[in-house]
Amino acid sequence: MAMNTTLKAIADPVRRKILELLKHQSYSAGEIAQQFDLRQATVSYHLKLLKQAGLISERREKNFIYYDLNASVFEEVLRWLYSLGVKGDD
Repeated sequence: MAMNTTLKAIADPVRRKILELLKHQSYSAGEIAQQFDLRQATVSYHLKLLKQAGLISERREKNFIYYDLNASVFEEVLRWLYSLGVKGDD
């Protein structure tokens, strides 16, 4: 995993919100777009960057593509951040 790609992916607040959504359940791109005031193409762009960073995966079910959080990669990023002393909001 290229850490710079991952950090770029999580730097955007919309992409962080998408990760938060996917933490709880799988969503299709259309369902994700409904959570934001964004066009489908914009959401697809954000999903593409998250997928390139390895933070999410996609799976096909009939005519839909569902997105899931790749928890192992996400946890690896968190471990790396904690190793730098980044503890979050205290």
